[in-house]
Amino acid sequence: MVDGTSTFRLRSWAHFFDFLEAKIFNFASTPKHSYIWRGQRRSDWSLSTTLDRQLEALKMSTLPLHILEDVSAKHLERFKYAARGRRGPAPATLSENEWWALGQHFGLATPLLDWTRAPFAALYFAFEETSSEPDVTRAIYALDEHAVLTKAFEVETGPSIERGRLPIVEIVDPMSDENQRLVSQGGCFTRAPIGTSIEQWISQAFEGASDPILIRIELPNAERLNCLQALNRMNINHLSLFPDLSGASRSTNLKLEFERQIARKNA
Repeated sequence: MVDGTSTFRLRSWAHFFDFLEAKIFNFASTPKHSYIWRGQRRSDWSLSTTLDRQLEALKMSTLPLHILEDVSAKHLERFKYAARGRRGPAPATLSENEWWALGQHFGLATPLLDWTRAPFAALYFAFEETSSEPDVTRAIYALDEHAVLTKAFEVETGPSIERGRLPIVEIVDPMSDENQRLVSQGGCFTRAPIGTSIEQWISQAFEGASDPILIRIELPNAERLNCLQALNRMNINHLSLFPDLSGASRSTNLKLEFERQIARKNA
């Protein structure tokens, strides 16, 4: 373990079930630990937000923090302005993070990162998309929500900070009804300081920690379709996780892959 982050490499996706029982559920059975989950198609991708990646692509990521925060605020105001009249009649009043969550749902570059409270949903998200690189390693992350909230409380009640957002990671649970996927996926978001990935924040905030705050589980790409078929039998699929036409479309596309796999086996 390095500064609050532990990495585990499993030989197969099928070992994920046993890993949860041995390493997570027993460890997290006390009120001291609770985890949120995220699946990623590649283990070498950083836990960075779409807004941070866009700012980096625009060569803006090295600007002073207060300037980046101003850019972020203006970006959100532009989205609010552009969204006028597009949320239906009598739209609900949204908080700042709820506006960000709404934008995230519709493709806006935001300072939020998607997570789920369902580990098998995270497994699905890690494997849902095919890869042109057969040797790619998939990844599932588990973040200790209790530890993150405790650290945030320590910062909030500590010495005052002159300007800008507090250097904490927020756990965002929007109450808006405009994102049905959040309910279906057991979804929530994290919001880290702008320009800071979750891994960077963990290493700084939990330097020398003895307990794992962020757990990275690396899985081989092999047997991707077998994994998705097993999850489908548990009703974890695009139809259950995306209750809209997008989910119907992606579920239908995946069935083509399943049928092709069966045809190859029978050939």
